[in-house]
Formats: sequence, structure tokens, C-alpha cells
Amino acid sequence: MKYLLQNGKAYLGKELTATGILIDGDRIVSISPEIPLSEDIKIIDCDGYVILPGLLDVHVHLREPGFSYKETIGSGTLAGAHGGYTDICPMPNLSPVPDSLPHLEEELSIIRKDAVINVHPYGAITVNEDGKELSDMEAMADHVIAFSDDGHGVQSDELMKEAMRKAASLGKMIVAHCEVNEFSKDGYIHDGEYARLHGHRGISSRSEWAEIERDVELAHETGVSYHICHVSTKESVEIIRRAKEKGYDVTAETAPHYLLLSEKDLKEEGRFKMNPPLRGEDDKEALVGAIKDGTIDMIATDHAPHSEEEKSRGLEKSAFGITGLETAFPVLYTGLVKKGIISFTRLMELMHDVPMERFCIGNELKEGSVASLTVFDLENRYTIDPGTFLSKGRSTPFGGEEVYGKCVLTMVKGRIVWSQDMTER
Repeated sequence: MKYLLQNGKAYLGKELTATGILIDGDRIVSISPEIPLSEDIKIIDCDGYVILPGLLDVHVHLREPGFSYKETIGSGTLAGAHGGYTDICPMPNLSPVPDSLPHLEEELSIIRKDAVINVHPYGAITVNEDGKELSDMEAMADHVIAFSDDGHGVQSDELMKEAMRKAASLGKMIVAHCEVNEFSKDGYIHDGEYARLHGHRGISSRSEWAEIERDVELAHETGVSYHICHVSTKESVEIIRRAKEKGYDVTAETAPHYLLLSEKDLKEEGRFKMNPPLRGEDDKEALVGAIKDGTIDMIATDHAPHSEEEKSRGLEKSAFGITGLETAFPVLYTGLVKKGIISFTRLMELMHDVPMERFCIGNELKEGSVASLTVFDLENRYTIDPGTFLSKGRSTPFGGEEVYGKCVLTMVKGRIVWSQDMTER
């Protein structure tokens, strides 16, 4: 199939440029304002829209195998397409945990069968993510994007050092959920003013930054490439900044909710419960500063769907986690770009350019590249309605928010996997 995306503005060379994009099969074959037409070309009119390389999310939860009542690879990847993503990396807290090649193959077989966008799974660092024994990293290395025990901090210094040495020998990255259990204890929101005023048990900031402080030094010692998940505290930002100033091979992500919300936005509802929790206003300000100056390298959603019942128990008893694939771009575009906090180019660096370079996945809009791209209507103003989500998860703190920027089409390898009217699926 040949497609011509015409009359739009494409993200080329870090700028939006009026041009046409001709796709033949799975490749971009021409990018030019003047592309000759022929009868075998299907025209997609992008007048008033922007054409972007497919967004990348290096931190999602697809819940399958093991927890398909929360999400499936089919529903999660369709949600990704709906949000403009062409590449996502699912974490290994599954059943079975992908801690060996046979266990990983259970996930890979479903991906091959049901995924509508590109899926790059993680392997677990430890067996069953229990933090006691290394997984079979060597057997999985050629089939995973990196290694992580997301959802759990690796508590043992020696085991983490051993894991880093092994990952380094395999040319793989360690991607860490940083949490010291001793300091998080049985908390479930930030240990701040809201917790004190409303009688909730808090999770201290130290639970995050203390393990980051340990890990950046271990990473430097072992020579591993190291990436930090969902950074949420101002202390973490300063540790990462110092590590980068020393030249350490360290990158970090944060999530939309930590940049746009804080504990002052909390309500007594499960849709405001995630781990790490929403922190203080000073933490939010530090994170915004960190995406502006490059201390934080990328934005990932930590898309973590649960059933309606699991998220209906209030702050204390609801499951940790919110959905994010279908809201990330519009809330960030509205809350950061439209308000002049960062440029559109910087948003694309955070959601595409830098994760593409760091994780070696995804594509640019250029001739000869695989045609994996997305189209957004930046002027479309609408209210986020979880009832329209394609994810099984409906829990988001952004429900009811008025935003700009709606995905109208997503293409993966030359195939339209989502369009506004779904006529091309």
C-alpha cells in the first residue's frame, strides 16, 4: 500500500516543516512539498495537523501474561496507538516473571500474536523479582531491551553490583525502580503535609533518593549503563545532576503526573494513588527544572492499569498505579508547551528523540526509515474522558481535564493501526 500524507507539518530536524510524506510498503520513500500523484497512492489529508515520528514509552505495564483482567497486550498496545505511541517497553512484573528464557517466551508469543505496535520487553533482574538470586540474564539478553525489577528496589548492594556487572558484560542496561523498603514501609502517599493533615501513612522521599545515591556509584564502579525510573523527588534530581557532571553513564525518566501534579492536588480517590506518590510542590518544581536543563532525559508514562474495583477503594486501600498512554501527550502539550514552560521541540526530545537514542529503538522521519509515525491535531480542544480509553484501565488523575492535542492517526511499519474514525484498521 502507498500512502501520501500531505498538507501537514512534519517534525524534521527538530522543527515543524510543511511537507508531504510518501510511504510505500513499510518505508518512507520521499519527503517533499512536491510529490507527484499516481492512481495507486492513497492520500491522507493532514491539513492543520502535525506529523510526528512515533512516540516512545520506555516504561509501561501490559499485565499479560498473568493479569489479563487488568490489561492485555492487545488492549495495551491499542491504547498506545491511540495515544500516538509506536514503541513501548513493558516491565516484567508478570506471571510468570520473565526471569528465564522459557518464562520470557510466554510473553513474547503473545506479543507476536496480539501487539499492534512495537513492543520491547524487559527481563527481570532477579528470579521472580524477589531480590535474592539473579535471573538467567545471559539467556534472555538477545530478546529483551534491558533488565529491571520494576515495582521493587533491589535491596542488596552486593546483588545489585553483581547484576550490574553481568548486564555490562552482556551490553545491556540496568533500569531501576529505586525504593528502599526500610524507608517506604507501609506508606501509600507522600510523607508530606497532606498525609499529616488527613491521617495517612507517608512514603518518605528518602526511600527513593537513598537507592539512587547507592546505584549511581555502583553503576560507575561496574561500568554498566544505568537508567532510573519515575524520578519524583528534588533530592533525586540533585544526585542525578551530580552524577552527570562527573560523567557517569546515567539517564533518568519522570512521568507526566510528577511534572503537572503534586500532593496539593490529591483527592481521597484511588486515581491519585501511584508509586512513587505525588510529591510536594518543591519536588514538582525541581522536576520541571530538570526536564528543562536535561538532568531528566525523558518522560515515560508508567502506564499501570488496574480493574475498576481495585482502584475504587480510596487512597489507602486502592492498588498503586494509573493509566497514562492515552493522556501523556495532550496533558504535557497543554500543561508545559501551551504555557510556555518548554518548547514543542523539547517535548519531542523527551518523548521521542532521547529515548530513541538511549534505548536504540524507534525511528526518525527521514527517507528510507521504517514508516512508524503519528499524526496529531494540536488545536483540538477536548475533555479527557476515561470512558473513551482503549486500555482496560480507566483510572487517571487527569479525568475531566480540558486539554489540547488529539491523536488522529498512528502508523506502524506502513500499516495504520489507529485512526480517528478507525476506517483503516
